Amino acid sequence: MKIGVVIPCRNERLYIAECIHAIFACHLPNDTAISVFVVDGMSDDGTRDVVIQLQKTYPSLVLVDNQKQLTPFAFNAGIFAAGNVDFIQIVGARHVLSSNYISKALEILKSNSDIWCVGGKIENEFINNTGEIISKVMGTTLGMGIGNFRTLEKSGFTDTVTSPMYPSWVFEKIGYFDEDLIRNQDDDFNYRVTSAGGKIFFDAEIALKYYVRGNFKNLWRQFFQYGYWKVFVNRKHKAVTTLRQVVPPLFVLYLVLLLGNLFVLNVPFFAIPLALYVLLVVGFSAKILVANPALNSFGILISFPIVHIGYGLGYLIGIMDFLIRNKKPSNKQKRLSR
Repeated sequence: MKIGVVIPCRNERLYIAECIHAIFACHLPNDTAISVFVVDGMSDDGTRDVVIQLQKTYPSLVLVDNQKQLTPFAFNAGIFAAGNVDFIQIVGARHVLSSNYISKALEILKSNSDIWCVGGKIENEFINNTGEIISKVMGTTLGMGIGNFRTLEKSGFTDTVTSPMYPSWVFEKIGYFDEDLIRNQDDDFNYRVTSAGGKIFFDAEIALKYYVRGNFKNLWRQFFQYGYWKVFVNRKHKAVTTLRQVVPPLFVLYLVLLLGNLFVLNVPFFAIPLALYVLLVVGFSAKILVANPALNSFGILISFPIVHIGYGLGYLIGIMDFLIRNKKPSNKQKRLSR
């Protein structure tokens, strides 16, 4: 049995070695051969040198050039480079797999042919104080939404997962990653999986460490792009892929209407939803602070609206660009949010 591990990567010198070491440290069945393909978007920060050095330790580690420098091209280039394998495991360059990740995912896929995709639990990590705040916020249901794979605690079926493993025949059946989608290409692919009759399984017994963004500017850009590109996915499938995705844009619309209401109608009860939102943010922030008293309370408080308003505003601009103006995606929203 052969497994191809695909790592899309660009300028991840600080993280790529830990990611690769963890993959090769995974416990595997005796009959399993593993090859790792780092698909690099022509990094200029020393990432490539790290990978080349690690090739001396791991003979089955391969460096693949991604001249396009964008994620969906990396996914597909890695899958093609893997060639004739039985399973494809995709791992982010900032992801560190638990030692049982690959073996448990294999076990689930081989035991149930209805399951086409398996992924595990995210354990958010950080490199500075701001990153620690962001990691705690992204671990809450208020931050990410009910049912989001980032906050799941129990194993079960879901709509998408991170660092997924697929049987290789899935790509032959439904195609590859959409290279028009600079963001949300995994959401699109997994929507196609479920639309074709496959199931996606979240296994709480396997985990990956994920290094979150380390500043609020990049957090804003990350979630703005998530919202923006989600509309592109919706237009492609002519469907809203999840109900929770419409909550942030509705919230942003409400804030705009609230501002107009205060200046024109001055009806106090219209502000009640905002008051409830503030109470939720304060409540979740207080809970985080109780467990982590050294964190900056203001940073926690602003992280929630950064995520929600960033996503919601990106979604609304996506509606304007893709559904109303019928434009192509903005080049500005193709920039990485590292």
